[in-house]
Order: sequence, then C-alpha cells, then structure tokens
Amino acid sequence: MTFRLVVLVSGSGTLLQALLDAQASGALRAEVVAVGSDRLGIEGLARAERAGVPTFTHPLARGADRAAWDAELAGLIGAYEPDLVVSAGFMKLVGDAVLARFGGRLINTHPALLPSFPGAHGVRDALAHGVKVTGCTVFEIDAGVDTGRIIDQVPVRVEPGDTEEALHERIKVAERALLVDTVNALADAGAERET
Repeated sequence: MTFRLVVLVSGSGTLLQALLDAQASGALRAEVVAVGSDRLGIEGLARAERAGVPTFTHPLARGADRAAWDAELAGLIGAYEPDLVVSAGFMKLVGDAVLARFGGRLINTHPALLPSFPGAHGVRDALAHGVKVTGCTVFEIDAGVDTGRIIDQVPVRVEPGDTEEALHERIKVAERALLVDTVNALADAGAERET
C-alpha cells in the first residue's frame, strides 16, 4: 500500500523538489499525490505540474474568514486521502479544522534546532545569538508556532564569517535530506502498523 503525501508550498518549492527527486529515483518510500498552495503562479506549483502531480490553490484573501479558509483547506487536502501532510515552505498557519483532521500526520521543517530560534527568522536569530552550531528540525505541527513534537534534527556548523544567506544555503541542503529521511521513516512506521 502506497504511503500518500500531500505537500503544501508557498514559494519556490525546493523542499518539494527534494521529495519529487527522491520519488523519481526510487529513494522515497512514499508518493506525492498532490501539491497545494496558498499562492497562484509559484514555482512550487510548476515543479509539481512538471512532475505530473495534481495541484490545488487556496488563497487567503485579506480580511477573509480564517476559520472558513482553514475548513476549506482541510477539505481540499482530505480529498487526496493523505497518510501524511508535509508543510514545505507553506507560509500560512493552519487552524483548528486542519489540525482536527490531520493532527499527528502533519509535519513541517524549520531552519534551526528547535526549540531554539522558532519563528520566521531562525537563521538570522541563530547568527545574532552567536551559536557555533545550528541546524534544521522536522516537527509535528500543533496549534503553536514551531512548538510541536520534534521528530528529527540535523546539526549544521556555523562557519567563521558566515552570512545569513551562506548559512541558510547549507541548512537548506541538510533540511532537504532530513525531510526525505523523515518521510521514509514515517512511511516505514506506517507500513509496520498495517501489518
């Protein structure tokens, strides 16, 4: 039985591409069955379309009812019957409806070693704090901001003279590999539960 992934993106989709590349090479023990976005016309959707993966978009209009948007998002994701929902650079917080339906099967990545440096500026904050080692985290999404159960982490050394951009690029390389490894581990765990 195939372990089904729905991937949510908001931008260039490099994490999505890591999953698609691993799937194409046979290294991913799961299948990306759909890619969703809150933004139209982004490279992440184009990557999915080039790979033949169905896509959907669900923008959140300024001033729109956030709870209704979230309930509609839960329905759009649920239509693909995913075993796991991967937030891969999805820049919207999900709400109660998505958490109620997919809680425990909803993961995200973060470019720092949580619980340190949560939020949108993890790389900048780590550099500003002067840490010698930072890294990336895959965690289970909950109602907080980067507060869910940590699934796995990889350290990345801060090099002398690192800029935020240079450090972030090294973290992204580690993050892509970590996401593929984590999805495989979760797929394997799901397969064990099936038997």
